[in-house]
Amino acid sequence: MFNQKRVIIENVTPQVDNGTFPIKRITGQKIQITADVLADGHDVLEAAVHFKHEKEKKWTEVRLTSVPNDSFVGDFTVEKQGFYSYFVEAWVDYALNWQYGITKKIKDNQHVKSELLEGIEYIKPLLDTVSASEKKYLNQVATWFADDNAYTQAIEAAVSSDLQALFKKYPTKFLANQTQEFKAYVDRQKALFSTWYEFFPRSASSIPGKHGTFKDCEALLPRVAKMGFDTLYFPPVHPIGEVNRKGKNNATDAAPGDVGSPWGIGSHHGGHKALHPELGTLDDFKSLVNTAKDLGIEIAMDFALQAAPDHPWVKEHPQWFKWRPDGTVQYAENPPKKYQDILPIYFETPDWKNLWNELLSCALYWVEECGIRVFRVDNPHTKPFYFWGWLIHEVKKKHPDVLFLSEAFTRPKIMHELAKQGFTQSYTYYTWRNTKAELQEYLTELTRTNQREFFRPNFWPNTPDINPFPLQGANESTHLQKYFLAATLSSSVGIYGPVFEFMVSDAIPGKEEYYDSEKYQTRDWDWNHENKITMLISKINEVRKQNASLQQTNNIEFCDTDNEQVIAYYKFDDDKSNETLMVASLDAYYTKQAWVKLPLASLGIQNGQNCTVVDLITGNSYHWDKEWNFVELHPTLPFHLFKIIK
Repeated sequence: MFNQKRVIIENVTPQVDNGTFPIKRITGQKIQITADVLADGHDVLEAAVHFKHEKEKKWTEVRLTSVPNDSFVGDFTVEKQGFYSYFVEAWVDYALNWQYGITKKIKDNQHVKSELLEGIEYIKPLLDTVSASEKKYLNQVATWFADDNAYTQAIEAAVSSDLQALFKKYPTKFLANQTQEFKAYVDRQKALFSTWYEFFPRSASSIPGKHGTFKDCEALLPRVAKMGFDTLYFPPVHPIGEVNRKGKNNATDAAPGDVGSPWGIGSHHGGHKALHPELGTLDDFKSLVNTAKDLGIEIAMDFALQAAPDHPWVKEHPQWFKWRPDGTVQYAENPPKKYQDILPIYFETPDWKNLWNELLSCALYWVEECGIRVFRVDNPHTKPFYFWGWLIHEVKKKHPDVLFLSEAFTRPKIMHELAKQGFTQSYTYYTWRNTKAELQEYLTELTRTNQREFFRPNFWPNTPDINPFPLQGANESTHLQKYFLAATLSSSVGIYGPVFEFMVSDAIPGKEEYYDSEKYQTRDWDWNHENKITMLISKINEVRKQNASLQQTNNIEFCDTDNEQVIAYYKFDDDKSNETLMVASLDAYYTKQAWVKLPLASLGIQNGQNCTVVDLITGNSYHWDKEWNFVELHPTLPFHLFKIIK
């Protein structure tokens, strides 16, 4: 059935898949609304956005502003965590249309007595709604409109901003139209801005050859804090399977004493709600979590939904695994990689409801028992999308602070779907983006397409799974470049250490895999060692914490340079109260010179107008008064991180 409507509302942004999924924001952010609003004829149109938090009953209305090409824009701020709903409403505003028309006639020196009488009809509906003082004013205006002897006062009132303000404040929304409701999910700030460090707890001991413990990890927390990291991520800390345990360098057969892969979860010691006995007790782990919190660090746990052949689930719930005719379960594979020590969970089991509830209980156990608020999820793309949508929603319904990082180095649309289903952050392709063109193209994709509304990137130069070719045998300058770019292009960044800062990059020939990988053995590290990389990582992380422009990803503009080995980009916070300019060499061996073009229009300055750029790494400052400015970068310090002062 048709409704009597005139106004069309189209192309509402932001939204994801026609409102199927919520957009993502953090507390305190604005949601910028745009919509195309049009109708037949030339009447004046008005529009507004209505929004409310899921725990609020009343909608708040914010009027939108008309801009060229039949569009309206506006914004509102989200203050609380959780879901917000919003929709756009639009209508022909006959009162404003009357005022617009009479104004044009008065300017044309036409006599508008009849039009003034019409104006009274638009004033009457307001009288029962306005305040006492406003009612007094409107009655006076209506009296003038009806009085031939008050024509001068009448036409002055008819075109006045005071009358217009009341028409806008109390609109009569005749035949108003509105869109469907869209949703936004609002997280805490860490969802957008985080700095991750990963190491293997079993390699945390200061005594060579000794298996590390949670107590050893606790002793390393000051080092992590000193380097400026706020999230410490551990590979799985659960009991490791003994059946089909992997040996060093992924050997099929483990030798006596081999510790196995922590991703082969479960043994006679327990499963996903247990801790590896050599790491320590539950009290030890709680102490680690609490001590880290005191230092401003959150412990992130690995949520890996898979089982070793001797995981308790295999005997207690055999229906959760897919058995072959020969009585075995096909182990996990990602050709050419084989994981004989891991059995995939059979999500298509008829007992799927009990399976899902058990997996949810595993996540909730660590949240509620130990205060874990961050999970890094292993290979989420190998489990059903709708399962993740359900699990994440159930966890956040009870504990909205909990964040989920998706470890899914897979096809773009799959990564996007996981983000839409609720993953807070996502690993990315940054690890394989090396040239200026590749970096600019990738950041443009992340920040200038609709991905910006739901996909929050976390840039990792390396992981235990990925020893990228550019880092294999790389020098100090390469490591500095890789971290600097990751930490200033993306608001969330992470490294797998201490191999990164110690430049340990021995690889299996021809593969992006570490030789003597910690995935299959413990390593001995000199945890007291400091070098130039550790010091500069600390400085970069400190600068990130002090500058809001670096605590977000989307507000970025690449700047022209005359050297393809030099990349430059400008970043700013939402109100442009903090602006930074990054210039980095992509050559790790030779000095590079370049002219960098300042984005004058975005900065709001004129060519020839002076501005100061302060290098927040070295403390040096420069006064630039031209559009193009000269820089020189050396491999010893291959970047500038400028704060712009106007």
